[in-house]
Amino acid sequence: MELDFEKTGGLVPAVIQDELTGQVLMLGYMNQEALDKTRQEGLVTFFSRSKNRLWTKGETSGNTLQVKSINRDCDADSLLIKVNPTGPTCHTGSTSCFGEEAASNRAAAIRFIADLEEVIQQRKANPIEGSYTNFLFEKGVNKIAQKVGEEAVETVIDAVAGKLDTMKGEAADLLYHLLVLLSATGLELKDVVEVLQERHKK
Repeated sequence: MELDFEKTGGLVPAVIQDELTGQVLMLGYMNQEALDKTRQEGLVTFFSRSKNRLWTKGETSGNTLQVKSINRDCDADSLLIKVNPTGPTCHTGSTSCFGEEAASNRAAAIRFIADLEEVIQQRKANPIEGSYTNFLFEKGVNKIAQKVGEEAVETVIDAVAGKLDTMKGEAADLLYHLLVLLSATGLELKDVVEVLQERHKK
């Protein structure tokens, strides 16, 4: 990936986007050294124009940006970097430096589901004594599938009865157990989403 740093005075703009939600998080600038460090370490590093040095996002706050992909534009003078953010991106505590608070609630919800799936995967790989998730994995697919069925029925019953407050809890149980079932069978949520995306195209 060659960039025309000379064309832009040694710095190129880098648009940072949440890979999962598509939300634009911030805009920074990179020189060749910052880009090289970003590639090598997997964390977004900018060139700070105010400090006149390299600056890895989150080096003080801990709110890093884990790189998922790096793409240049057609003119080779700017970058689009998709990331997995650890915590809020903006120094104000907001998810995005562009103040997209309307989208932030939905983005935060989607991010939480992804984090929950990651926790489930970690429990599968590294069992913890007393963990309910590990209890389910130990019981096997049949037990987990049974729980999915039970929670689905309870969700339907509350929905039909108009009990929305308790329905939320049952739906949460259903979603959690479904994520565990997917993990137990070797699937991920993205595999299901891909099916939905294909259907949406038709």
